[in-house]
Amino acid sequence: MHASIVVIAAGERSIEAVLAAEALRRAARQRGKELMIEIRSDQGVTGALPAAHAASAAQLLLVGDGEADTARFVDAQIVRASLGEVLDDPLAALAPLAAAPTPPATASAGKHIVGVTSCPTGIAHTFMAAEGLQQAAKALGHVIRVETQGSVGAQDALSDDEIAAADLVLIAADREVDLSRFAGKRLFKSGTKPAINDGQNLIRKALAEANVQAGAAAAGRTIEKTKATGPYKHLMTGVSFMLPFVTAGGLLIALAFALGGIYAFDDAHKGTLAWSLFQIGAKSGFMLMVPALAGYIAYSIADRPGIAPGMIGGLVAVNMDAGFIGGILAGFIAGYGVYWINRALRLPRSLEGLKPVLILPVLGTLLVGLLMMYVIGTPVAGLLAWLTDWLRGMQGSSAILLGLLLGGMMAVDMGGPVNKASYAFSTALISSQVYTPMAATMIGGMTPPLGIALATWLFSNRFTAEERGTAGAAGVLGLSFVTEGAIPYAARDPLRTIPALILGSAVAGAISMAAGVELKVPHGGVFVLPIPNAVTHLGIYLVALLAGVAVTAVALRVLKKPVTSPA
Repeated sequence: MHASIVVIAAGERSIEAVLAAEALRRAARQRGKELMIEIRSDQGVTGALPAAHAASAAQLLLVGDGEADTARFVDAQIVRASLGEVLDDPLAALAPLAAAPTPPATASAGKHIVGVTSCPTGIAHTFMAAEGLQQAAKALGHVIRVETQGSVGAQDALSDDEIAAADLVLIAADREVDLSRFAGKRLFKSGTKPAINDGQNLIRKALAEANVQAGAAAAGRTIEKTKATGPYKHLMTGVSFMLPFVTAGGLLIALAFALGGIYAFDDAHKGTLAWSLFQIGAKSGFMLMVPALAGYIAYSIADRPGIAPGMIGGLVAVNMDAGFIGGILAGFIAGYGVYWINRALRLPRSLEGLKPVLILPVLGTLLVGLLMMYVIGTPVAGLLAWLTDWLRGMQGSSAILLGLLLGGMMAVDMGGPVNKASYAFSTALISSQVYTPMAATMIGGMTPPLGIALATWLFSNRFTAEERGTAGAAGVLGLSFVTEGAIPYAARDPLRTIPALILGSAVAGAISMAAGVELKVPHGGVFVLPIPNAVTHLGIYLVALLAGVAVTAVALRVLKKPVTSPA
């Protein structure tokens, strides 16, 4: 396969440059060609061409009218095209290029990389990070296979042979990933955002800074995790494992009320389908929420020996009415307790095998259980009872203020730490039967992509042709409660776009909280709203969503400047 050289000189149109590069790669693959693409914009240079390749190039496709430093292409025939022409018909833009010899491989090319991507919710960032790594590796001349650990489990799972043949293991994850299968390999850990925003730089950094992963012993893996992560990441790991329990339990409770009315749980209905659904959802699904949260916080810190102490500590918290706050504390106590016991306890080699299956779980459970029973549980139960009463009694300005805060936080970084802090807080409160924050949080997360979609339709002169073309997809993501659909728009013009998104989400969240809307399901967007009793005050909730979307669109109209060349 032959490689052709493309330089995209985009100036301020950095998002369009990335889209044009991807369109050209796909078109080239259809013709059996391979491209080397350099993107030059006000964001810097991505995929910089080696000097030897530039000097020996016979042909060059130059896209855009920005600064391209064409002097380095000594004898190359330059074919020019505009960004609009490439986006409209990439095959036609490539047509003038004749097949050129494949450039010589560089010392950094030809690496075999395996990667794993994962985020707490396992929906958007997981797959965006995987795509970013795949595109970056291709541009740099490396071969990569990426396993995505999303909301439906691992997809494109890496085989043992692929891991054995890899020169580098790259983990781009916002929650803990089991690293035991990568023992002995050069490994580098990162969050998902570097993979999404600048995958090429992340791969270069990983190749330069990766360290050999410790062996199979539990102690080695635990030390690696604790050094590389912090409490926030451990908490997000627990939240990600808790979410399926919240979703399953909440939907089954809603279905129980739909079939049997609001008293479906009463023993007078014992044996009916509605009563059975309530028992499954509330007495089983919701009962396991806090133990799962605590267990996987401990797992994130101390690996598998932490799961049993964490889950048992979480169940003790539930039984003592310490709820999610007690569960979080139990998870951290169990995790760090098992970690330190593992480090401090030295046994003969013949007894080391007992530590992960007997000694650590028993000692860890004793530690967290006794602390919860005699020290932590009762005060935390009192604190949670006060917090629950305060949230349930919220009216007027206090409810509006909390709604403004939770809704606005969802739009600050659209899937980042601030967004997830709001989401984790609201989701955890479901275990205490406090549902109003969840309603404000979800509506705040739906508003940004929907507001952008409406703005591109009403105020099209504020957006480029490419932005208008992808607005439909952003709208669908918004309806599904995937706030990340707004990221491409915010990345292009953050100083004007993000304040508009925060304003609209805050308004929607405030109206929801002021009206006392309750939402019992933590995900699904508008697709869970028709389920009876999943949401209260449905009409007002829809009005709040429409108001937030309208405010976002108007704010974008006011803050954004007209696009000078929208084509």
